[in-house]
Amino acid sequence: MPAALATLDGPLSYAEQGHGRVRCDPARFGDAVLARKDAPASYHLCVTHDDALQGVTLVTRGEDLRAATDIHRLLQALMGWPEPRYAHHPLLLGPDGKRLAKRDGAKPVRQLLREGLSPREILALAEGSPAGGATPAA
Repeated sequence: MPAALATLDGPLSYAEQGHGRVRCDPARFGDAVLARKDAPASYHLCVTHDDALQGVTLVTRGEDLRAATDIHRLLQALMGWPEPRYAHHPLLLGPDGKRLAKRDGAKPVRQLLREGLSPREILALAEGSPAGGATPAA
């Protein structure tokens, strides 16, 4: 990590929608793993590469991935890839306080619509829990 940081012209930051520039500190993660024998490329390398190839200008991710943005900005700077803007949103939570995720069996918005919920009702679910998460949709 120190060698990578030494190649930069100055400190890294990113534009967070609604919050201005946010300073990055990728060194806090130590040496980030970019590839292993069992995984040809890491999440960090794949998403930054895909964003660059696809011309993504606004990256919207959950709050749980905010810290990873520091590593993504480092990769973008080292590879000469463009810097998108970022928007990190609160996670939608189920009644157990855990995040709603496809991998955990949470219903996708499309299914909620098929079940008869209106977009307004789905937004109300998302805004209704104490942590800004949806409670009944799990």
